[in-house]
This record gives sequence, C-alpha cells and structure tokens, in this order.
Amino acid sequence: MKTILKITVISCLILSIGSVNAQTFNWASLKDGNKHIVSANLGFEFGMTYGLGYGYQFKTRLFPIVANVEYSFPSGSNIIDDFKTKIGSQIRLIEFHNFQFSANIYGVFRRYENDLTRLVNFGSDMAGIVGYYRPKWFFSGEVGFDKAIVTQFKHSDAYKGQFSDVMDGWYKPSTGGNFYYGLQTGFSFTKNDINLRIGMLLTQDFKTTPMVPYYVQLGYNRKF
Repeated sequence: MKTILKITVISCLILSIGSVNAQTFNWASLKDGNKHIVSANLGFEFGMTYGLGYGYQFKTRLFPIVANVEYSFPSGSNIIDDFKTKIGSQIRLIEFHNFQFSANIYGVFRRYENDLTRLVNFGSDMAGIVGYYRPKWFFSGEVGFDKAIVTQFKHSDAYKGQFSDVMDGWYKPSTGGNFYYGLQTGFSFTKNDINLRIGMLLTQDFKTTPMVPYYVQLGYNRKF
C-alpha cells in the first residue's frame, strides 16, 4: 500500500511538469508558404511554466499536418532538474466553412528530481480541438488526455536510509494521467499569432482534481 501511495503521489508530481503546454495556432491564417512555425509560451499549471516549440507544416492531399517538437520546464533555480519534451503532430481532419476539427498526437518524455528521488517517464498526450477559425482570429474548445505510461524511479541515499526496502527501477503499468479540457482563442497579424488557453484538469479516475485544478497559457507564434 505504501508503494502504491508513493507511486501515485510521485506520478502527480511528474505530471505537473507542464502537462498541457502545447503549440497553438490559427489554422485559417496558416498559409501554404508558412512551412516553419516557432513558438514560445508562458503558463500557470501547478506553478509557473515556460515552453518553446518548433513546427513544420506538411501539405498532403488529404489534410494539412504540422509536425512538432516542444520543450517545457517549470520556473526554479535549476531548470534542468525538471522538464518535459514532446514530439508528434497536429492534424486538421475536418474543415466545413470556417469550422474546423483537428487532433494532436504526441509522445512525451519527462524528468523530475527532488532531494528524495529522480524520475524519468515516457507517456503520451492526445487531444481533439474543434472551433471557428478566421484569418484574423479564432475561438475553439479542446479536450485531451496526458498519460504517464511507464516511469523509472531512482531514489536518493537519504530516502533509502529511511526506507531500506525501497527499490529503484521501472514501474509499469501506467502510473497516472490527467484529463484536461478548456478553451483556446487568439488573433493573427501578418506572420504572427498571439493565443490564449484556459481550462481545467481532472485526474484519470474522474473523481479527484490536482491541487491546482486549472491551467492558463499565453503563447506567441512566428511563421515563415
């Protein structure tokens, strides 16, 4: 029971590392010539977080795809202790007049460290977004799920001194997950986007919420 409780608590900590940081852009303002998209964001989710991202637009016969790589980290004295990286794509699946539906699919790698333990985690982040998009502005809703699939624990000597039977290694199956849902909006001018995301967090059991059950993110994109 203690081991399960410890894994649950630590999973909440590792999922708090920018679990909903994401590159957000206006599909209606994304032209064929805008192959590259660089982004930066500032958010609040369990604490202050920062993020950087790069996207490359592929124009396919079926639908546009933007391949992304993203890096986010919380504020603190040592920014390399805790971080999250995501690699995947955003795909616009449906377009009907100005209404559009897109899906985000990412693989996730996270790291978290404190005086007691160091964790590395592999997971996934998937979301669906539906909204109304115009060249100068957009408004949409999002629903997603951030999953910690497998986590490696490496405990400090101080922790082992208090709990000698603790074991390092990989813990599987899944060690936690958060659902998130909220709104996106923003406006576009020339080759720039400014966007805002706000929403709520809910743990995967649908019964509890994190200590801070909401998120806010302000982002900027430059397309070229």
